Amino acid sequence: MMDWTALLRLPTTMLWLLTAGMLLLTVVQLVALRERMQTQPRWVSVAGFALLLVTIVLTVLLAVAGASLRGYHVLNEQTPVAEINARILSPQRWALTLHGSDGSTRQLQLSGDALRMEAVLLRWQPGVFASLPPLYRLERVVGRYDDLAQAAAAPVSLTDADALDVQGLQREYPQWLPTVDAVNDNGVFLPLVDQGHYSLHVMRDGTLVAKPDEATERRLAQPLGE
Repeated sequence: MMDWTALLRLPTTMLWLLTAGMLLLTVVQLVALRERMQTQPRWVSVAGFALLLVTIVLTVLLAVAGASLRGYHVLNEQTPVAEINARILSPQRWALTLHGSDGSTRQLQLSGDALRMEAVLLRWQPGVFASLPPLYRLERVVGRYDDLAQAAAAPVSLTDADALDVQGLQREYPQWLPTVDAVNDNGVFLPLVDQGHYSLHVMRDGTLVAKPDEATERRLAQPLGE
């Protein structure tokens, strides 16, 4: 079940709450403007109209920012971004359970002998947003085989199909997002073993670090992972 306290800390949640507040302010400004147009001098109405435009623009910008950052979380290097449990279904076929830092759980199946977990990190360039913490989003899981003759398994996306590609926009139109530095070149490989348990961390430079627990390390050390 989703952790509601963690949900309220998501950047998207905060931005959508600000959007709702700004939308309410816009409605109030619209009602007030109608009254001013009927009772106040023209210059007062012009000033009210200008303020209404500002609130409309801010509402749209906040809504776009909230939609753009959907799926991103505030990075805390001390807390795992995910806990991964692996269970073998058949040779080279695995059932994975991903427990997110927000309390969410995701089930998926993967083929291979190991997996590669990939994530995107959004850092803020020096400037007005420099004090904000980095944001991360788990992107996809890819199966890998020990035998090079076997093809890599199809990747499993961990993001919504309609999620906005912020790092793609930053790469194509850097002038639109001058304060954003997107890091998405890093991933981490995990050798899979039955009943394996791994903790996944994202560092501030975008590096992913996976740590198996003690029982998983013992299983990995045994011949053929048995």
